[in-house]
Amino acid sequence: MTWTDRLLLFSTLDFAALAVLVLIWIWISWRIERPSPQKPSVSVLMDDFRRDWMHQMVTREPRMFDVQLISSLRQGATFFASASMIAIGGGLALIGNTDQLAGLANDLTLGNAPAIVWEIKILIVLLFLCNAFLKFVWAHRLFGYCSVLMASVPNDPSAPLAYPRAGQAADLSITAARSFNQAMRSVYFALASAAWLLGPIPLALAAILTAAILYRREFASHSRSALLRIPSDTRASDTQT
Repeated sequence: MTWTDRLLLFSTLDFAALAVLVLIWIWISWRIERPSPQKPSVSVLMDDFRRDWMHQMVTREPRMFDVQLISSLRQGATFFASASMIAIGGGLALIGNTDQLAGLANDLTLGNAPAIVWEIKILIVLLFLCNAFLKFVWAHRLFGYCSVLMASVPNDPSAPLAYPRAGQAADLSITAARSFNQAMRSVYFALASAAWLLGPIPLALAAILTAAILYRREFASHSRSALLRIPSDTRASDTQT
């Protein structure tokens, strides 16, 4: 069976739903990472806090808190990278045994499609998971680079390299966090793409629902309100000024 014959096994609605999934994934990623200045996302707001973190680290003695925090971020990236790898292995095992999956689909009246159809649908899930795995690994690597730069920050705040090195560490931390967030979005859309096993309509609905959840968390969540809230002592000092 050629690839043309395999593609003919899918309907126009299948291709439309798949296009909706990919376009929504691209759009929500662009919207979160490049929001308007008037309405920043949680991810963008956190960039400023990461810079403040490295700025405060210069004068913090000892710096054990900073070491523990960067270690926690690396452990989080390691955990999700391992989980992604396990999920990829499970998906590959499922591709090698699609006959049982096709039989289960028939029992659930999901259609009498050939095994190659289920393999391609699972392959889409695996592509998102592979992207997530690579992003998690790169985030882990960048957090490691960031820890090295943090260690290179002089203990003397008046040293010429103190704040420039802290700024470099902040930039690496921001880049690592961006890669980590991209990986998490790939995991979300991997779950959404699994809805294709139920049909093209569930796939499109799952993609829209996933984007709506991400949009709410980034632009309309309580955590965003907390990040935007100005501390009371700051307001008081501004009033006195």
